[in-house]
Amino acid sequence: MNNHQTLVEELIELSIREDIGNGDYTSLACIPENATGKAQLLVKERGIIAGVDLAKTIFDKIDNHIQFMPLISDGSHINPGDIVFKIEGKSQSILKAERLVLNFMQRMSGIATKTNRYVSLLEGLKTKVLDTRKTTPGNRLIEKMAVKIGGGYNHRMGLYDMIMIKDNHIDFAGGIEQAIHKTVEYLNSKNLSLQIEIEARNLGELNQILNVGKINRIMLDNFSFEDLREAIKLIDGKYETEASGGINENTIRAYAECGVDYISVGALTHQINSLDLSLKAY
Repeated sequence: MNNHQTLVEELIELSIREDIGNGDYTSLACIPENATGKAQLLVKERGIIAGVDLAKTIFDKIDNHIQFMPLISDGSHINPGDIVFKIEGKSQSILKAERLVLNFMQRMSGIATKTNRYVSLLEGLKTKVLDTRKTTPGNRLIEKMAVKIGGGYNHRMGLYDMIMIKDNHIDFAGGIEQAIHKTVEYLNSKNLSLQIEIEARNLGELNQILNVGKINRIMLDNFSFEDLREAIKLIDGKYETEASGGINENTIRAYAECGVDYISVGALTHQINSLDLSLKAY
């Protein structure tokens, strides 16, 4: 099991403890221990489904005797009335897992749906849609998983898997040149092989970055369309390019048409509406 899988397992276990505590007393009080039942996940809103595989893991954690029968796979387009999966097993176990499964799947499906919308707006262009670290604490892996299900790409997972020199790093380091040189020296001293991305706030900073080099990607933050097109010309394919800064559904294609390789959208994970799903007995 890799580290990401381990973290997901730990998150599920923590979520179960958070919700169940000493016991699901409502179910224990009114549902016989040996009673069995069936339930199905109903779609009540159009979108992209996400979290089916995770749901199976949750049911297995609650009760590995529950039969899980998927009918629609992660990443599929769904419509009201669709049935995503059916389950059968102990009624108490189904009720224990119900809210946890819905909480994860509704939010994941909302993220996947929003991501898919942004991706579809760039049809025919080379630009890829990236998420950010603007995620719910503790739920980052789940939310970034949903972005991928929706057709987007993950930016760095955290502070450990990519160098991202942003404005505050530059200011605290004493400038762009100092920030880049110190970063390269640090990576060499620690024998680390990490991609380096640096933020440029304007064309002046971009020219400083180009004079120093030694990086892999340049984030062009809050650039106007005119300046972004000029920046792409100046970079001339030497480094990967990323546009960021308040980009929304109305503007993303225009930014992409400037020629950037990536567009990062924080709203994919921190400004979403959960998709309406319901787990019902039948």
